[in-house]
Amino acid sequence: MSKDDIVIGVVGIDHRHIYGMLEGMLSEGATCKGWWTEGEPQTIEGFVKRFGEIPRVEDRESLLKDPDIDMILIASPPHERADRSVEAMENGKDVMLDKPGCVKLSELERIEETVARTKRIWSIDFSERFEVPAAYKALEIVRTGVLGRIVQTVSVGPHRLNAPTRPDWFFDKSLYGGILGDIGTHQIDQFLAFTGSTEAEIVSSTIGNFANEDHPDFEDFGEVLLRSEHAQGYFRVDWYTPDALPNWGDGRLFVLGTNGYIELRKYVDVEGRPGTDHLFMVTNDESKYIDCADVERTYFSDLKRDVIDRTEHAASFEHTATVMRLALQAQAEAHVRWGHGIRGRSEPLRVRARVR
Repeated sequence: MSKDDIVIGVVGIDHRHIYGMLEGMLSEGATCKGWWTEGEPQTIEGFVKRFGEIPRVEDRESLLKDPDIDMILIASPPHERADRSVEAMENGKDVMLDKPGCVKLSELERIEETVARTKRIWSIDFSERFEVPAAYKALEIVRTGVLGRIVQTVSVGPHRLNAPTRPDWFFDKSLYGGILGDIGTHQIDQFLAFTGSTEAEIVSSTIGNFANEDHPDFEDFGEVLLRSEHAQGYFRVDWYTPDALPNWGDGRLFVLGTNGYIELRKYVDVEGRPGTDHLFMVTNDESKYIDCADVERTYFSDLKRDVIDRTEHAASFEHTATVMRLALQAQAEAHVRWGHGIRGRSEPLRVRARVR
């Protein structure tokens, strides 16, 4: 095997994001030696359909102890990911995970200690940036300075629930981590990346359950206001994608600069252009549309090179850990405004306005 080859194993296929994670690494020439998962998750049919040539192993230890394997891909239930990460790194393996990488701050601290001691890579595939060509193009534009100073990002991350297809852990907050600790990580990652911030603070955060009374421990709405030393951000995440939308969610990102702005319509341009990866830009000099469908995605190739060269081109551990810390903080400090049962009985916020 040449120095440009890496070997991977898969531990846990409980979330469909494993499809993109594994496909991304295979497309860069990685070899997958085997996969393990607990039981028979609903994702298994789709996984075998895509990767049927890769053998399933009965014991994940056989992957962790295999000296040929360089990196472990993890998409087990969120509450198991910290333990799976630590055991992989303790066995000398680098790690790429689905988000969230953990569900508790104490778990993140354990991961940070393990990374510092073992010098292994711990990378989260923030797919709403790393797997979206339009996001790469937008970041390229931002870095040219044409938009001026970036002062704000606004992002929305709606998702389709498909409740009958979801496993039990998906609705148990102690197991999935809450909406802000989970899909909120995508939005925080984007805020830090597009504003060039290395740190931020959570100004306010809110969670709610408006539409899922049958699952009182589930959160189907969340919003966060955050800021760094030089920029502000707002995001909304939800599970309300309506049936008529042709995909799972109308994800959008707005990047505001002092000399212009960008809007990304990542997955659909509603009643507009077909396909995905639409970018709209307005500056002092021009207003234009850019089709980004053919823009190269580099996360997987960068991560492969990081594994080989012990570098941090895909994403630094500091960035990844900061995203998780902020997401967990936003979740822990979130106000409950309305909802069906979360944190006990919730009532609407009532504000009295004085009319003069």
